[in-house]
Amino acid sequence: MKLEGLSISMKKTIPAVLLSAALFLSLAPPSASAASSTVQTAKVVYGVNFRTQPALSSNIIRMLPIGESLTILEKTNSAWYRVKDSKGQIGYVSTSSKYLTLSSASSSTGSTSAGTAREATIEKVIAYGMKYLGTPYQWGSDRSTDTTFDCSDFVRWIYLKQTGIKLPYGASGQGSFVKAVGKTTTDWTKLKRGDLMFFMSYKGTGASAYSGVNKSSQGITHVGLYLGNGKILQTYSKESGGVKITTIGKNHWEYRFLFGGSVF
Repeated sequence: MKLEGLSISMKKTIPAVLLSAALFLSLAPPSASAASSTVQTAKVVYGVNFRTQPALSSNIIRMLPIGESLTILEKTNSAWYRVKDSKGQIGYVSTSSKYLTLSSASSSTGSTSAGTAREATIEKVIAYGMKYLGTPYQWGSDRSTDTTFDCSDFVRWIYLKQTGIKLPYGASGQGSFVKAVGKTTTDWTKLKRGDLMFFMSYKGTGASAYSGVNKSSQGITHVGLYLGNGKILQTYSKESGGVKITTIGKNHWEYRFLFGGSVF
């Protein structure tokens, strides 16, 4: 007997097939879109130590720079997050909102570019530094005040106050710090706004005074902050008027330039 083109036996079979299909779908792995779970992410807004364990006494892996994106794996306790950094390393950071801002993002989305955050921070550093124009120069200035500066004290102060990054006290140590970050160049025209610039000793005003000098063997004696467009924010002598903006290009600043690069 036929019912709407199907046999009775087939009519009886359909419910069983549908039930089996429903059971199969319920056990099947989720689709790609369903598997795209939401994860907790954070962005560093103030330089913070990345540690091996959730304790202040634990070893510091490195300082996480402003703008770096982190994946929060768990909240270990009220004081610590277990996180994965941008390099894939797992460690612990403070839960304080002073250091991190939290956000939720789909795991399929990818991390937000840190470029905009970095640029905004650099502008804060520069604006803060510009407030000190005319501040007197003093070699070996007191690192705990802002009444006078020498070259390395000045750049250390403005980066510390605006980013929390503690640069070494001397220009040579700051040069090593920047090299460790790994973003340096010996061509000053390739520097970015906010980069640090490192110089050798003064030998004269003209290019001939530096002719034949092997710069790779020269020590760092001065540091300044690059503003872009061939301008440097720096301080180097009482006679020059303390913190000021100078120009690099076809002068002894260009001839003395060793390398420059980013702090973070």
